[in-house]
Amino acid sequence: MYRVILLAIGLLFVPMNSQGAVQGESSGKKTLLAGAVTSNVTPQLGLPVIGGFKPFPATHVHDELFARCIVLDDGSQRIAVVIVDILGIPREVTDLARLQIEKATGIKFGHVLIAATHTHSAVTPRGPRGVFWPDEISDHSKFVARRIADGVQRAVNQLEPAQIGWGRTTLPGQVFNRRWHCNDSGVTANPFGGIDQVRMNPPRNHPSLDRPAGPTDPEIRFLSIQSTSGRPIAVLSNYSLHYVGGVSRGHISADYYGYFARYLEQKIGAQQLEPAFVATMSNGTSGDINNINFRPNPGGKRYAPYEKMQEVAEKAASKVAEAYQDVKYKKWVPVGARQNDMVLKLRQPSEEMLKHLREVVKLPADKFQSHKQEKVYAERIFKLADAPSEVEISLQTLKIGETGIAAIPFETFAETGLEIKRESPFKNTFTIELANGWYGYLPTPRQHRLGGYETWLGTNWVEVEASDKITAQLLRMFESLAR
Repeated sequence: MYRVILLAIGLLFVPMNSQGAVQGESSGKKTLLAGAVTSNVTPQLGLPVIGGFKPFPATHVHDELFARCIVLDDGSQRIAVVIVDILGIPREVTDLARLQIEKATGIKFGHVLIAATHTHSAVTPRGPRGVFWPDEISDHSKFVARRIADGVQRAVNQLEPAQIGWGRTTLPGQVFNRRWHCNDSGVTANPFGGIDQVRMNPPRNHPSLDRPAGPTDPEIRFLSIQSTSGRPIAVLSNYSLHYVGGVSRGHISADYYGYFARYLEQKIGAQQLEPAFVATMSNGTSGDINNINFRPNPGGKRYAPYEKMQEVAEKAASKVAEAYQDVKYKKWVPVGARQNDMVLKLRQPSEEMLKHLREVVKLPADKFQSHKQEKVYAERIFKLADAPSEVEISLQTLKIGETGIAAIPFETFAETGLEIKRESPFKNTFTIELANGWYGYLPTPRQHRLGGYETWLGTNWVEVEASDKITAQLLRMFESLAR
């Protein structure tokens, strides 16, 4: 109902024509059109940086944050993909941006994909209550939505005849499953007085480490878009790496995603083009993946701030640049989109959990019973008393020729992304997580049984079977697009 009302409001403002943009089909000949821009979304200093358990004010901008916007038009359908340097974007904010885009450009609400990179060095886009269900929209989030909408409108203004191709490569040495089976209950305690089977980010080389709890996805898949003369317009890449980190406290940074964009531009010789080339790295299914090797070689390198993210970005950009040379281009492909809402139940705390947390909050600030973050989770879970019983999420699929893109508004586990790739009817498939909303982690039912940070109520909010329901729905939407 929430989305239906917003969409109805937006339809009142849809222009009859697309602001005089170039048409994608003329004289019976099909032409693909493309346009891409970057739109600056760097926040003002003093706003709270989110990415850990306790926010702190932004004191410096190390590198600017952007919304990287790509628009494709096949002559009858038009889609937009926007990747934003931010931790996550609540649905009320992405819906606001999509309505503004529809009003300004005529691109349908459900044809716009807006996703976060998940940099941990950006200002929170959440409302004043800081919840994962609908909240007020903060002034900063209104600014982000407006800049996204402006970026898409500018990309539409730059639509030109284009060609498109697909590529893939692998970078296995930079992705590690961060959930480990451990043989020490002291390592796997949780904030609710219980013991889990796995630990997120365990101590490195700890004697209790047994084995990772799930797979990784080492692929980088990408779309390359050029003008018909061969001038690079944009590259949209996808890699299942959570983020890298190593940022100085109080700094604003796009993390490795920003460095990747700069390095790829250099490696393919796309500097100082007019219009400017846009490189972007989207976040795949990395809810249980990071860049930490928990069994490193003794005497491993210690990195200075920003050094590790530069190293990861350089390796990723080098791999994509190498595969880029072999891309075969098509002058026209069909594009399309599907969007469906899904209602998911919010999980509820047990009486046993509430009893434990009520005792926890009575303890002095520096004391805890079983886990040092008990009070953080008590605060989160007590908010459920005022929460709705369910949330309505947005699921989306895009078709770009032989490429299918799934959009999930959660931090999604790698095994879910691998299943979607395996079962998709499209030759080239990838998933962009944290898209069109932000509802926390999405463990599979199997991972829920193992426990660990990503499964805790207060980190994960929705029903245990949610990942299975979402995967099944996305595959049905892919089948519809493929037909």
